[in-house]
Amino acid sequence: MCGRFVLIESLRAMQNLFGYRYDPNYDERLLDMSNRYNIAPTQPIAIVDAGLNGTRHARLVRWGLIPSWTKDAKTQSLLFNARAETAADKPSFRTAMRHRRCLVPASGFYEWRRMGTAKMPYYIRPRDGSTMAFAGLSETWLGPDGSEIDTGAILTTSANKLMAMLHDRMPVILDPKDWDEWLDCGNRRPRDVAHLLRPADNELLEAIPVSERANSVANDDEALIAPLAEPLTIDAEPAEEKADSTANDEPPAQGSLF
Repeated sequence: MCGRFVLIESLRAMQNLFGYRYDPNYDERLLDMSNRYNIAPTQPIAIVDAGLNGTRHARLVRWGLIPSWTKDAKTQSLLFNARAETAADKPSFRTAMRHRRCLVPASGFYEWRRMGTAKMPYYIRPRDGSTMAFAGLSETWLGPDGSEIDTGAILTTSANKLMAMLHDRMPVILDPKDWDEWLDCGNRRPRDVAHLLRPADNELLEAIPVSERANSVANDDEALIAPLAEPLTIDAEPAEEKADSTANDEPPAQGSLF
């Protein structure tokens, strides 16, 4: 699954990579998201959607999707991940899968491996240092008082060989050549893009042991992703016990976006 991730790409590089239009109302706020080392549920995240007239658009949403039919957002469970295998059929995600698919830029993400009584965090990133795009969904919740909350979730799929050593799930990482297809909600229904929701290639990622400071969402600095040892190898001994990335800390207070 994906309960914490990192985004350390510059704003200009983000625009060049994802091809979204310049928006003075959002770019300054997106700049605040371009140097984050421990993004957690309920905090703002950057997403890229198809926008209007075929021009991609970047914006901020709260990480934790609230279905549009929810009566009270305060009592809604925190839906920060959606299972790719069932999202098109689940009431909570069905409409977003049909109409509001998006990309979630990320430099890497964390997963935890239990070692005795300790939980060792691993930073998982592309071997070539590139920025990834998770498959995401977005939804806007309208409150009874007319307020709006833009929210989002990250799709997960079964783990590849590397990730299976840490967890049985991983975020869906979309190949850049598939971004247009995923974002094309006008012409492609969920069944048409289901083939994109697959585990990442076994050679794409590396898993690096990092500081246990990553366990706390209060820590958000470059030292969190500094390697403590060599990356995990697929032929290493299996983990003693797989740890759930959502169990490492309580979610932080809701971000300043709302």
